[in-house]
Amino acid sequence: MKKLKNKYLKSFLDNGLNLVLLSVLTGLFAGVVVTFYNMLAHWGEEGSRNLYSLVFEHPAYIPLLFLGLAAGAFVIGTLVKAVPMIRGSGIPQIEGAARGVIRFKWYVTMCSMFAASLACICLGLSAGAEGPSLQLGGCAGDATSAILRRGRMVRRLQIAGGASAGLAVAFNAPITGMVFALEEAFRSFSPQVFICSAISVVTALFTRNAIRPAFGEDVTYAFTGFRFNEFGLASCGWAALAAVVAAMVGVAFYFAVFAVKKLFKRIRFFGGTGKYLIPFLAAGAFGLITPFAMGGGGQFINKMGTGGTGIIGGISVLGAGLLISLAIILAIKFVASVLAMGCGVPCGVFIPMLAIGAGVGGVLSVLFQKAGMPAQYGDYLVIICMAAFFTSVVKAPITGVVMVFELTGQFTNFLPALLGIAIGYLAGIVFRTEPIYEKCLDMYIAEEGLYEGVNKERVTVVVQKDSFADGKTIRSIIWPSDGLVVEKISDDGTHTVPDGLTMLRRGDTIVFEGETRSREALIKYLYDIVGKPAEEGEAPL
Repeated sequence: MKKLKNKYLKSFLDNGLNLVLLSVLTGLFAGVVVTFYNMLAHWGEEGSRNLYSLVFEHPAYIPLLFLGLAAGAFVIGTLVKAVPMIRGSGIPQIEGAARGVIRFKWYVTMCSMFAASLACICLGLSAGAEGPSLQLGGCAGDATSAILRRGRMVRRLQIAGGASAGLAVAFNAPITGMVFALEEAFRSFSPQVFICSAISVVTALFTRNAIRPAFGEDVTYAFTGFRFNEFGLASCGWAALAAVVAAMVGVAFYFAVFAVKKLFKRIRFFGGTGKYLIPFLAAGAFGLITPFAMGGGGQFINKMGTGGTGIIGGISVLGAGLLISLAIILAIKFVASVLAMGCGVPCGVFIPMLAIGAGVGGVLSVLFQKAGMPAQYGDYLVIICMAAFFTSVVKAPITGVVMVFELTGQFTNFLPALLGIAIGYLAGIVFRTEPIYEKCLDMYIAEEGLYEGVNKERVTVVVQKDSFADGKTIRSIIWPSDGLVVEKISDDGTHTVPDGLTMLRRGDTIVFEGETRSREALIKYLYDIVGKPAEEGEAPL
């Protein structure tokens, strides 16, 4: 009995407690880096608004503004060319890293993304801090596991946990961060992914909430202006129509992004960095038209919250009326975000996408009220359109609905948000759109030639006593990407074709088939899971 207890204690220490402690370190590192990054991004966004306001009041400075933007475009373009991991929001790349498809140097990526995305925000682009925060968190996870010399499986878990922590810190939304790891990074449920993400998120948020007050910053991050009254059946028609319109705008955004990507590929000016002039100079023009064009769009979303009155106030572009002003802001935010994402500017698009959805909701709220819709449903329409737009583009419905709850701080909007998400997801199916980050990841892999030199390998290994795999089901293990366990041979010689619920025990022989550049690297990864044979001469077949 004592020997049995010692066996389980050793297994817990090796495979449980160590993973927990590593996740705590990941959360601390991600919490510190991402918290400071978001505070700097917030100050930079305020500074850019003040700068553009000064230029607007003194037109003589306009040439200097565009000269600075042009210089920034070439600097950022050169940096992105040197460090492809920071291209775009960085979310597709960190998802690929969590799945084991992409490898990167965490310190190069972290420093480059921190500086480049912050510069884009300070220059007034339609740039959110959420995507870079997610990548910075993923870099923190990779850093802790690399410094402590952990294997590839543990590094993938920590990248996912760190990415979740980064997103949670940016939004102050812990559940959204954890759901992201399951729905987006791995696209499957695993107890290890959940535990690592949960611990990293909790630790990172404690760190965030300890740092921000010390600098006089509020710890909350929520769109507090929304108030939701009773949502009756009579309002479902307005809600459904709004969701359809927002979903169609989302589909248009999706196709516009990839159309612009194709156009930008043809621009070879200054070795390809010249294409960055387009989104940067456009951002300068848009910023002079309205300050709502700059930054992520959180301020604009807050303006859409009417406190349940349905009356939107405080928005005017060049002296125009409310409806025209909303339409102008919506068009500018749409074009600016498409250009930034299509070009690969290192900036986040989470909040810009929500801002576009909120803009659609604001326009429809004004129009529908003129057509007879009760004003009290105005806030519902904004939330519905945000959810529908986000889901039609990203196709992550669970993340979408949880994010809407956490950002508004209210759960009474469950039915309308769910309605918007369902319609947004169906729109994606009808128009055959792929999840935008998934497609961006595939394009990144193709452009960087990451599948070149990949061969199919078949490796046979034996599950060792007290290894990570001993006593676990196949689906609860993070296996190498692009591969699967095709056969299990028990101690008694029984051959079986395993499924996700198949339990692995010491002495079981498993046959793994996968695609890899290096057979040795694949074997090392599998040894991290099943344990290395005790005899030095023993090797996989």
